[in-house]
Amino acid sequence: MEHLDDGLPMAAEHLDEDRPVDLTAALARARSPQRPGHDTPAGTAVPAWPGPPRPIPGAGLADLDPGALLRLSLAASDGSGRLRPASSAGALHPVDTELVVGTGCSLPPGRYGYDPLRHRVHHLGRPPDNTPPGMTAELSVTARRTVSHYGHRAWPLLLLDTGHAAAALFLAARALGAGEPELRLDGGAGRPLAAVRIPPPGEVHRPDGPTPSQPPANQPKPEELLARRSAPPPLLGTPSEPALRAVLTAAAHAGGGDLRWCAAVGPPRPGLVELVPDGTALRRFAAGEARPSLAAWAAGQAWIADAGAVVLARGCPEDADAAHIRRTHLWAGFTVHLAHVTARRHGLTARPVGSWQQADLGAALGATPGQDWIVHGLALGTLHADEENTT
Repeated sequence: MEHLDDGLPMAAEHLDEDRPVDLTAALARARSPQRPGHDTPAGTAVPAWPGPPRPIPGAGLADLDPGALLRLSLAASDGSGRLRPASSAGALHPVDTELVVGTGCSLPPGRYGYDPLRHRVHHLGRPPDNTPPGMTAELSVTARRTVSHYGHRAWPLLLLDTGHAAAALFLAARALGAGEPELRLDGGAGRPLAAVRIPPPGEVHRPDGPTPSQPPANQPKPEELLARRSAPPPLLGTPSEPALRAVLTAAAHAGGGDLRWCAAVGPPRPGLVELVPDGTALRRFAAGEARPSLAAWAAGQAWIADAGAVVLARGCPEDADAAHIRRTHLWAGFTVHLAHVTARRHGLTARPVGSWQQADLGAALGATPGQDWIVHGLALGTLHADEENTT
């Protein structure tokens, strides 16, 4: 264990039950105005997987292609390892991936560690008994990478990043015509934090767990997924009402029933808007300019006060237990990722915003304090600039 400042002990490696973390206390501290200390070493960008790295074979028409799936979801596209299809706070990419491979894949059945920098796998052993066909990506985190910069604010970001990685795998499977992905974002304790099972093409199966009820309009295209990047600020220009409604609809249909969604908009009628129950229009439920307050709550990022709009995921009360915290943040990351793709499809610039302090939106609106916190955000604009993949 390593200690940051004089507060909660921080696990340097994995966020799991082998290194107990009081998530309720950790989240409360992350939401406090306390600032992180100095940066610390981030450690290695990839686990020290045993054995030699192996290339991922190409797949036949009837087989699942893990290489293509990972290229569209988790693989780095530059030498530094920062640029990847899945967004990450500070481009620190704490999510590690183990692949459990069954039949029907170009990789032989087995368990593998994935190296996203070299796009190679390391064979770790035999698959568990009764491994289903296809590939299951098990997602865990090396917390030290994110703790190195964000300190005590890292814990919600680790969970959000894991949700983004799960969404990237989910969209890649749909883009490549694999079987319907199955998600495990239930907030269970231990490792992995989340898992995405991708069946081979043609498998017909209705997942037992929750899954997005409606994908973004039109199936995502591979080139569209590779083009995902978080736009650098400023994000200026007000989205049209149809575009903002489409982004909120994508968020509302993505799952994660613990969350509610709204958006802060500016002039000519500044306030907070949300979908009407049938999803056909937006209604304003609070008047007044909210974006400067959001900028102050989002680690003082002043540019948010001028963003065209800010989509907000809200919920996760201060008395939430660990499973609720994990589940809510995993789904928030997953959903914002899908909303980001929808925003891009409607010609908007977008940037996820994951670090929030004192962001008790319910209390600010006169409701009971401690019940309705901002969990994640997506800033939107209409003016395009060169893009980079940082959150």
